[in-house]
Amino acid sequence: MNLDLVLVLALLVGAILMFSLGRPRADAVGLLMMVALPFTGVITVREAIAGFANPNIVLIAAMFVIGEGLARTGIAQGLGDWLVARGGKNETRLVAMLMLIVGALGSVMYSTGVVAIFIPVALRIAQSTGMSPAQVLMPVSFAALISGMLTLVAAAPNLIVNYELVRTGAEGMSFFTLTPIGLPILLLGVAYMMFARRWLGTGGADGQRTGGRPSLSDWVETYRLAERELRVRVREGSPLVGQPLGALALPGHAELAVLAVERSRPFRTCLIGPDATTEIAAGDILLIDSPTPIAKPSTAPTAPSACAPWC
Repeated sequence: MNLDLVLVLALLVGAILMFSLGRPRADAVGLLMMVALPFTGVITVREAIAGFANPNIVLIAAMFVIGEGLARTGIAQGLGDWLVARGGKNETRLVAMLMLIVGALGSVMYSTGVVAIFIPVALRIAQSTGMSPAQVLMPVSFAALISGMLTLVAAAPNLIVNYELVRTGAEGMSFFTLTPIGLPILLLGVAYMMFARRWLGTGGADGQRTGGRPSLSDWVETYRLAERELRVRVREGSPLVGQPLGALALPGHAELAVLAVERSRPFRTCLIGPDATTEIAAGDILLIDSPTPIAKPSTAPTAPSACAPWC
């Protein structure tokens, strides 16, 4: 075993350890390894950054942007709400529609992101129908995995294989080359989960259990905690802009308390722990709590842009 191999294995073990601990972030770990390898002399700097010349790297990054856009614009959540509204209480129809929607979204965005978006939707379906959460979450996972077979951009391996085909002079794949294969597999997966999900768990969702300790959703419902929170955005030109929180007077709601301020920064959004001297800026989202349930504006949207009259 030569020194270069020992160095590479040591860096690999270090990367795996950092990935497992979750510190630092996964993207930071990747950059650290890319910088560390040239320092060891195993590869040159040119070889370390050669991967950025591959168009698939840019395309995969673009898919993450598209996926985040679908999540932030509310399209994915809107599909989930539409599913709950149209599916009713029919368990078979709900699970089949859920798998088809997850498969459709997974064909144009990263499957892990699709699963993260639909976990709360699946849990809401389980609670409303009395199904076990496993009976809904496992079909979501299956559909997300199968969605990688639907289009060329649905999974990174598809792009890598297509790049190698083109590089070696073979005919590459089009966007829908894999669809005739993936679509029947998705439909078979839906049919299979209709049959197999009965063995994935028994009993109702956590919110419908009898006996035992109450769940978190039980406490939220019993004490009406969901009716106490309010998110309001400070509009451009609002008289609150530039004012400290200590001078904030909410008409008719003197008991309201600002728990945090969500503020947009370049490339990120930060959460500020406010005090009386914290100045309000245009575009800030105030996270407000009340000791008693409050009536929210019926005409305001439920998205973070919802705004009370005083903002």
